[in-house]
Amino acid sequence: MSSSVVVKEAVLITPSEPTPIQVLPLSALDSQLFLRFTIEYLLVYKPSRHVLDRLATVNRIKAALGRALVPYYPLAGRVRDRTNGSSGLEVVCRAQGAAFIQAASDLTSKEFEGAPRHNTQWRKLLSLQVDDVLKGAPPLVVQLTWLSDGSATLGVGFNHCLCDGIGSAEFLNLLAELATGKQKLTPQPVWNRFLMDPKKPYELYQQDNHPEFKKVPDLCGFVSRFSQERLAPTSVTFNRRRVNELKKLTYSQSSFTSFEVLSAHIWKSWATSLNLPPNQTVKLLFTVNIRNRVKPSLPSGYYGNGFVLGCAQASARDLVEKGLGYASGLVKRAKERVDDEYVREVMESVSWSGTSPDSVGVLIMSQWSRLGLEKVDIGMGRPVEVGPVCCDRYCILLPVYDQKDSVKVNVAVPATAVDKYLYLLKTIAT
Repeated sequence: MSSSVVVKEAVLITPSEPTPIQVLPLSALDSQLFLRFTIEYLLVYKPSRHVLDRLATVNRIKAALGRALVPYYPLAGRVRDRTNGSSGLEVVCRAQGAAFIQAASDLTSKEFEGAPRHNTQWRKLLSLQVDDVLKGAPPLVVQLTWLSDGSATLGVGFNHCLCDGIGSAEFLNLLAELATGKQKLTPQPVWNRFLMDPKKPYELYQQDNHPEFKKVPDLCGFVSRFSQERLAPTSVTFNRRRVNELKKLTYSQSSFTSFEVLSAHIWKSWATSLNLPPNQTVKLLFTVNIRNRVKPSLPSGYYGNGFVLGCAQASARDLVEKGLGYASGLVKRAKERVDDEYVREVMESVSWSGTSPDSVGVLIMSQWSRLGLEKVDIGMGRPVEVGPVCCDRYCILLPVYDQKDSVKVNVAVPATAVDKYLYLLKTIAT
């Protein structure tokens, strides 16, 4: 069934109080080429009250947005290349405003319980799609869409150059607190982007230390396959029992975390389903929060990009044929490599040489299940579904409503591989 989304209102919301007029430099990590896109969240709400005062709800959210933009005033600015001739980006803060959109759709909340039929099915639930984050678009877009069954969705887009998942979730939880009449601001937002700039002149590091940046041969048309073939969205939930079953299959004396075994299982299933050449190098790139891994630690409330990519790497043959313990060990060791020196090398590399991760043989994974998005109550209760606006080749681990220890695995894979991928993912076997 086709669905429609009709925009009823589109306005700019400016900070509710005067904010500093200034130009703020973004950090080396903020300015990375591969982060110049929009983080797009989709939260689905089912209000307990049958009749919700929509006008009052909209006015409350708009007022809360204006108040939240006071401490987070750079989110009301505009991002651009630095004008002093140096590399990197900056944000011009003149209270230009964030975008707020109100819309209506004939969709119902039930349609969000599984994967979308195609990867852009819910695209219009965040109607303002920003393709180039440096062309003057608002770095923050919020869209409230009323559904036909009385439910609602909140689509939110953040310019990734300004904040990461943790920072954006802290902003959304502040927005929710203000929308529901709470006054606390915890933690206080901290700018201090200089903390993520290189401290010394660029030194050539050993590429073996950073396989995420090292290019590998494309032996099977990997890049063209993912750009040309239709990608089929998938969504599979793992509860604590299933994750514990995976842990038992590692047959290891090592203690693996839930993330290590689950990400390894997803990676193995994905690579096996693609039928890659045995000698094709495959990588799992996953976000690693560095707030407490750098020295000194980043201050509480730092909402800039405070992560780097961990990289597990293997040949397709080894990943497919060896057990889950092997893949879990690769993930574990990739996490353990991320220390202060590792982070400083990344900052120097992206700052001085514009390095970006390679895409050949790569599965990128991001953990949204620990951000606190499932707590964002804007006056309609906690969201019953949390996910991306579009399901694409990036694998995202999502929270599950009322199931604290469960994780939903959301990723789109080539249509010719999707049946095998789902079979392997749902089968708990070595």
